[in-house]
Amino acid sequence: MRFILILCLLLPLAVFAQTGIITGTIRDVNTQEPLIGVSVALSGTSAGTVSNETGTYRLTDIPLGSYTIVASYVGYQAVSKFNVNVTSGNIQIINFSLSPSTNKLEEVEIVANRTQSAAIADLVTPLSVQSLSTEEIRSNPGGNFDISKVVQVLPGVATAGTGGGSRNDLIIRGGAPNENVYYLDGIEIPLINHFTTQGSAGGATGILNVSFIEDLKVSSSAFDARYGNALASVFEFRQRYGNPDRFSGNVRLSGSEFATTLEGPISPKTTYLVSARRSYLQFLFKLLDLPIRPNYWDFQYKVDHKIDAKTSLSFIGVGAIDEFSFGVPRNSTPENEYILRSIPLNNQWNYTTGVSLKRLVEDGYVNLALSRSAFNIDLEKYEDAQNTNAALRTLKSTSRETENKFRLDVNKYKNGFKYAYGVSGQYVQFKNDLFNIIRKEVRDEQNNLVQPGITVNYNTELDFFRYGAFGQVSRSILANKLGLSLGVRTDLNTFTETGNNPLKTLSPRLSASYLLSDKWTLNASTGIYYKLPIYTVLGYRENGQFLNKDAEYTRSIHYVLGTEFLPRPDLRFTLEGFYKDYSNYPVSVRDGISLANQGGDFGSIGNEAVNTTGEGRAYGMEFYLQKKLTGTVFSVLSYTYVVSEFAGTDGRFISSAWDYRHLISGLIGKKLPRNWEAGAKYRFAGGAPTTPFNLEASQRNYGSLGVGILDYSRLNSDRLRPFSQLDVRIDKKWNFNRITLDLFLDIANVLGSNTPGYDRYTFQRNTGNTGFATTDNNPLREDGSNAIPLILKNDDGNLVPTLGFIVEF
Repeated sequence: MRFILILCLLLPLAVFAQTGIITGTIRDVNTQEPLIGVSVALSGTSAGTVSNETGTYRLTDIPLGSYTIVASYVGYQAVSKFNVNVTSGNIQIINFSLSPSTNKLEEVEIVANRTQSAAIADLVTPLSVQSLSTEEIRSNPGGNFDISKVVQVLPGVATAGTGGGSRNDLIIRGGAPNENVYYLDGIEIPLINHFTTQGSAGGATGILNVSFIEDLKVSSSAFDARYGNALASVFEFRQRYGNPDRFSGNVRLSGSEFATTLEGPISPKTTYLVSARRSYLQFLFKLLDLPIRPNYWDFQYKVDHKIDAKTSLSFIGVGAIDEFSFGVPRNSTPENEYILRSIPLNNQWNYTTGVSLKRLVEDGYVNLALSRSAFNIDLEKYEDAQNTNAALRTLKSTSRETENKFRLDVNKYKNGFKYAYGVSGQYVQFKNDLFNIIRKEVRDEQNNLVQPGITVNYNTELDFFRYGAFGQVSRSILANKLGLSLGVRTDLNTFTETGNNPLKTLSPRLSASYLLSDKWTLNASTGIYYKLPIYTVLGYRENGQFLNKDAEYTRSIHYVLGTEFLPRPDLRFTLEGFYKDYSNYPVSVRDGISLANQGGDFGSIGNEAVNTTGEGRAYGMEFYLQKKLTGTVFSVLSYTYVVSEFAGTDGRFISSAWDYRHLISGLIGKKLPRNWEAGAKYRFAGGAPTTPFNLEASQRNYGSLGVGILDYSRLNSDRLRPFSQLDVRIDKKWNFNRITLDLFLDIANVLGSNTPGYDRYTFQRNTGNTGFATTDNNPLREDGSNAIPLILKNDDGNLVPTLGFIVEF
């Protein structure tokens, strides 16, 4: 109905525009100097132009449709960008970074026309790198404009719990979600998801607005030395600048949210982007008679200002407000009752705001970034699920993390060498007030036995400094056939006992790329990477003492060997093998298991004493095929085999919580006549490891805790069945005068496949849901001995259709 109303309002404006606009800037990738006189052309057409004295180009009067745009310049390698979708609504802002053709050290866009003679170009990360353009993110079937879901088509990527379920806890090559780091225009953002699990960095749905994103680069190894605290991957989100010509934007309505993005010029030297998004999942879930009521807002902005020809400023910000509450469903079921009793109330907010300055200098450029991030999370749960009696409270947690950061890096290119060096620092503040009943004391008077309870109850506050330094140098030799890159980094802090020793975290890394032929490249890398334990671990206290002050940085050593085959500019194949050796991994003192086997629900992990003596390993291989849009079809296909195993106190390697073994993903899209487009995405993940319940302990404690207790003596000894899902999407666009309307139908899980989930332990309830059923018809005993245990299978699957629209203006 909403769509029909909007369409009726737009029809009087249906003077169909026949043309659109593409604009952008072109720079030298090494020095960031603007390039003058670069030829820019639309492949297959006569349209073309050249960049002006500021490196800016502008193509006007372009017939509407999808194009490949090519930038070429004497002495530089030509670069192509595919699937540039020209509409009458918004102008397309497409920026280029060109690499000198006289050397092979420069970075190149994966989305570009990457000839094999440039395959050793990105020597800092010559392998284990994948990229997605903004159009690939926006049109991803089942992605719902969520970047964390879109990247699941890439090799080596799964999500916690099932390998491909509803949460966005990204698992990269068998590593934990908190082993990933995220950078937005060079500024680190700790969180990119709503309803985050503290200490895990996952979440339910993404925060970032895809309308801001120009492209995304994901590195799963061979990390640039400027990025610290990464063990599994580095995500680099690059945002575009706002429309320099006029006020414009878009409005998006989908199955779960309403979003508005506005942009335009403030002055000839300043542009802006700003957005707000509001979910209405709480209303949808109420209609579906579900007990949970998730609700969120998020906001994002970017302001770009050019001070002079060599100096520019960028102001960015992203934030979210999340509220997770419950409602009483109309029809009570065992599943609904379990959710009400097991999941805590979860209210949280977070933000990152920052400013970055770029200054062009002789033979290069300097970046200075200042930022502040904060994350606040409140959790609460009661054993009666009614939230009325404080004596029945089982969980109460209020926690806040704050980071104030700066980073300075110098980037130079001279005499065939590309090098960078810099320093970083941050001031950290962490507060945590926690009361959590892990297990209640249970007395067996008949046998004179007592099962001791476990309660965590402490208040902590700490502040300390983190700082680091890095250097990286690259050069090609052997007539530019062999490219080498050497980097080193060290990270320090003022809190842990050995944190100020730079040799403890000295992390060298070496990458090499050899040109076998015009189409084949052989790549290899090795490196040592370190990560500081999460703040919930560092801040844990008992009797006023920090128990984890002796924690070491977690270490991971990577070994990667791979090859890349580029038969033509729009087609790319990669094959890689990898091995990651973990040490100093946190292990729980209480139960002796690695934290690699905790986390995945809404809450927090790490609030306990640990020993950083654990070990782990993740190894496997991955294959990837990427076909860019040059005609009417684009596609990707990936297969990953990965083994992820960690050892606790007993030193025995067992499957980690994200040991899925087999990951398959594929996507295909087709441009159809009359502005129709169709796409399909398929994902498969092997069965996730699962731990059986300790039936005796679960029966004794369920009455108060609302959850079963796992039998850690059989840790991850079982597996769920494999995950499998097919998503489809259909788009239809109408172009009006300065307005584009995109109507889309996105169907997640179109086959209605069951989504495997962990079993749930509960007690059987009376008819009419008046209370718990018992074996003797008496009230439930405190130790649960007269309860009737019930294991709920969590293996449902629903087809989820979303009808929505995007209006660009």
